[in-house]
Amino acid sequence: MSAYFSISLGLLCSAMTVFAASAEPSVPHLREGQLIVDGRPFFVRGGELSNSHGEPDYLRPSWAKLRALNLNTVLAPVYWNLIEAEEGQFDFATVEGLLADARANDMRLVLLWFGSWKNSMSAYVPAWVKRDTMRFPRVLDSAGRAHEILSPFVAANAEADSRAFAALMRYLRENDGEHTVILVQVENEIGMIPEPRDHRPEADQAFSGPVPAALLKSLRERAASDSLATNQLLRGRARVGAHIEEGTWAEVFGEGVEAEEIFMAWQFACYTEQVASAGLAELALPLYTNAALIRPGYQPGQYPSGGPLPHLFDVWRAGAPSLSFLAPDIYFQNFTYWARHYARDANPLFIPEALRSNEAAIHALYVLGEHRAIGFSPFAIESTPEPTASYLAASYDLIRQLTPLFRPSHEKSGARQSAGLLKESAETKQPQQVRLGNWTIYAHFEHTAPYSLGEGGAVIVGQDNSVFDGVGVAGAMPGQLSPAGGLVLMLGEDEFLFAGMGLTLTFASAETGAWQAGLLNVEEGRFDEHGDWQHVRWLNGDQTHQGRHVRLEPGRFCIQRVRLYRYR
Repeated sequence: MSAYFSISLGLLCSAMTVFAASAEPSVPHLREGQLIVDGRPFFVRGGELSNSHGEPDYLRPSWAKLRALNLNTVLAPVYWNLIEAEEGQFDFATVEGLLADARANDMRLVLLWFGSWKNSMSAYVPAWVKRDTMRFPRVLDSAGRAHEILSPFVAANAEADSRAFAALMRYLRENDGEHTVILVQVENEIGMIPEPRDHRPEADQAFSGPVPAALLKSLRERAASDSLATNQLLRGRARVGAHIEEGTWAEVFGEGVEAEEIFMAWQFACYTEQVASAGLAELALPLYTNAALIRPGYQPGQYPSGGPLPHLFDVWRAGAPSLSFLAPDIYFQNFTYWARHYARDANPLFIPEALRSNEAAIHALYVLGEHRAIGFSPFAIESTPEPTASYLAASYDLIRQLTPLFRPSHEKSGARQSAGLLKESAETKQPQQVRLGNWTIYAHFEHTAPYSLGEGGAVIVGQDNSVFDGVGVAGAMPGQLSPAGGLVLMLGEDEFLFAGMGLTLTFASAETGAWQAGLLNVEEGRFDEHGDWQHVRWLNGDQTHQGRHVRLEPGRFCIQRVRLYRYR
């Protein structure tokens, strides 16, 4: 055992327990990029409920399944139309039920405020808002047609939403002293469709007027710091270095749909800020909002335009400073691309919605290892089928064991200490290369288990192995692909922890000289409830290809500790 890791993790956890017990319970908050709950780092092993699954009586039969998935947090919607069916009269029975059932099942909650907008539309506003279109106007398209989207340019819309959201946060302050709720999402997938911007008279007037000074000031500051988002936003227009000229939206951002989208992003952000700040005045929980991502080739208006998308980051940060972070809902195959675009510029990565697929189990490990994410959550979690459910439960069990090891102090030196292991795309053929310390790690991905050696098969280093159809050692059915990937954490100079499945790993010394990399020992194990490492078995012989590689077999999640040495 390396000197670095000789101190029992159990002792660390015990010390943290004593510290937490001696301190007053604090409101969940962000610190050094981590979510802190009850004084400890907390990774959201989450699952988001389907939109209409959030009423306590209907949800109650699903809690046993949610526990079996090894969740520690449920993302549940709160519906404006239910809590304020009559203007000014609030009924929090649904929230009360969610709090009680979450506590009974030892779960935390992330509440999703379905207020003015849900997937762009205003489907969850109360009936008294829907019916009074004079007081609460909708957006208009360029032909003057109204759409079922509250206009962000009308003060009455924002004021009504803000009052309701403040009432929700006040209820939590008065009734959730246990901090069952750890995060709150403000609105859901905000954006303008089917055109890039609102064409109400108020909107037309604002679009023809000057870009607000507050936005220009913020963009100047970010341009001076060479912000990627601002550079993409301006595309070289109306600026020299950090100097951004004043003018109308078209003059600053150019003619066309791009300027219209930026215009809407600013207005949506300012509206969201009014709602969020009203809530924070009641309870200072971390708040965020989420984005519906862009399909390849789509233009503003074809997707929910103006939402908290990567190219609009700086607009949203300027307009909605009360939000702690912006979050992506990732349903596309290029998972690493979107995760990377949200894990930047001091924006903690949290994925409130992800495709409920077999790969979700790998994606959860990947974002923890690669981006030190604060949480991950597949959508429609209550309906998760097999084998997806078993994969996710096993992955979340590993994350439960590993979370205490991911401390901010690991990264303070500036040296990378962990990485996620995942193919960039299905077409990627080369192994993933990761440099940690003085070692280079090469990760090959196995999506289907080959036949075992006893059945006449072989493990071929560097091959995808998906060509091996039939019943493999992991019991894969013919043609069935299991997910592959995971994470690596550096424990010491020559010691690593790997978690995941479907990985074949080889190593090279990054030091100068003709050194070869060797496996000193490879050990499978797990961390117990006290954080102490428990040995399961030593791996050697056929399991390491006679010392040539480390292998986390397809179809079964595990943790392996690896110690390397150099020889020549």
